[in-house]
Formats: sequence, structure tokens, C-alpha cells
Amino acid sequence: MADHLFNRAAIIGAGLIGTSVSRAMRKADVAQEMVVFDQHAESAMRAVKVAGFDAAAPDIAAAIGEADLIVVATPVGAISEICAAINEYAPAGALIIDVGSVKGAVADAAANLRDDIFFVPCHPVAGTEQSGPDAGFAELFEDRWCIISPLDRDDAPYKTAVEKAKAFWERLGAHVEFMDAAHHDLALAVTSHLPHLIAFTLVGAADDVESVAQAEVVKYSAGGFRDFTRIAASDPVMWRDVFVNNREAVLEVLGRFSEELAVMQRAIRWGDADALEKAFTRGRALRHAIVEAGQETAKPNFGRDKKGH
Repeated sequence: MADHLFNRAAIIGAGLIGTSVSRAMRKADVAQEMVVFDQHAESAMRAVKVAGFDAAAPDIAAAIGEADLIVVATPVGAISEICAAINEYAPAGALIIDVGSVKGAVADAAANLRDDIFFVPCHPVAGTEQSGPDAGFAELFEDRWCIISPLDRDDAPYKTAVEKAKAFWERLGAHVEFMDAAHHDLALAVTSHLPHLIAFTLVGAADDVESVAQAEVVKYSAGGFRDFTRIAASDPVMWRDVFVNNREAVLEVLGRFSEELAVMQRAIRWGDADALEKAFTRGRALRHAIVEAGQETAKPNFGRDKKGH
């Protein structure tokens, strides 16, 4: 196609999101050439085989040295080290985007980059509990939201880079919304980080109940518990970094959750049927709103298909 957005794209990280980006880029013909770098060379080579890359770079300098698009698709804990490499090796004019679910830490790490390169923090709100090069698929971002949290720069070249980042995600099928980093981190603490924390904790608690054998937990898992185990199967390194780097927002939301949990505990203890029904009705209404917004399907599903839909 004559309308490539980029000549050479370098993706750092060969996991679910990185290889979904590469597959979606290949499908939409976004870049003329795509290279991948991963700290695990075998993952990068696998990504070349299955995820549409032209080559695996031997190091980060070789990956980004001639790239006009750099996609950082690593756990957020690596962002400072990667920004240091980008500052040293990225060519002038390069657009850098990330895909992490924490934006404040990313903005802090990117604040001291050279003025002639343009880091636009992004968060495609999409994913599954799977990980690794084989987990990605091109349709992951279609009809999903991507939140862009631009840095505090008002120069014209940076504004152009922000618009190019928006066009990039739209080419991959996503809807784009702009949000400042602090608000993003609080919103995602509610919609993503706390649910994952609850899932990890609940599955751990079930494993600790000595009077219930593990075989019984597996055999009699009802739909609700299965959904928690699906969430708890997510990449532990990625989620470790999320909670370390978004601790303030998570602790704020966790405090509010603890207050709500205390209310529910009292309602159950005193048999307050009206309070319980009111709370459950509110939850049901929110579920219906999510379905109506197209972010989930009401179709009954014992499990989930491999694309996480």
C-alpha cells in the first residue's frame, strides 16, 4: 500500500500485546518493515515465525536505531531502562508509544527524553489471560478503547505525533479517547487493577482453605470462581509491576472497596435482605450497561474462546 504510516516499526516485547500489535499492523498494512526485540531471544525468534515480523533484532539498539515507530510492549517496571536506551539510540523524529495499563510512571520516565523524539503514552484496554508470542491475534483491538495520555508538551511537532498515534490505533480497529495520566490510573484501578487483585486474593484464599481439597475446588468450580481463576492466570510479572507502579490509586480504590465490603458484611450478618438486593441490583445494572456498550456479550458461555471475547 502507498499509505503506510511508518517505514520501520520496532516492537520491544514479544508477548500477547506486542505480537497482537504486530499481527494487527500486518493486517492493516501499517508499516513497511517490522522488527522485534525481546530480552528472551527465543521469544523474539518465535514471534518472527508466528507474528508477522520481518526480523528479530540482536539488541535494543539495533531494533530502534532506524525506526520511525517504537512500540514498548513490556511490563511497566522496565520503562525507565527502556527510555534510557530510546534516548540514546532512537533517531530524531521517532514516535514512541507504550501499551501499559499504568500511565503516571510512564509519563515520569518519558519526561526527560530528547525534544526531537516523541513519546505518546497509550493504553489499549484489551487483553486476555494468555501470554507469550503465540497468544497474540490481530483482532484484539477491534472495537476496543485505546486511551492516550499525552505528555505535558505543547510544541507543534509533539501535537502532530499525538495525532499520528491516534491514527495508528484507529488503523488497528480501536476507538481512541484522551485522558490525563492521573485520571487514567485511578479509572483503571477501578476497572482493571482492583478486579485482578481480588481475583489473585480469592484464588489464593481458596487454595488456603484446608478443609476443602484442591481436587474439590477444581471439580466443583462454579462459573463465578472459574472467571476469577481466568483473571488470576494473567502474567504475574506484568501485574507485579502494575501494583508497584500504581500503588496510590490502587490503595485509594482498595480503601473504598473495603468500606463497601464492610457494609455487605453487616447486611449479611443482620439478614438485611433489602440492602443485599439493592446492592445486587446495582451490580446487575452495571453489567447490562457494559453489554449494551458493546464491551461484552450477553451470550451464555461456559468458558471463553481463545480470543477472550
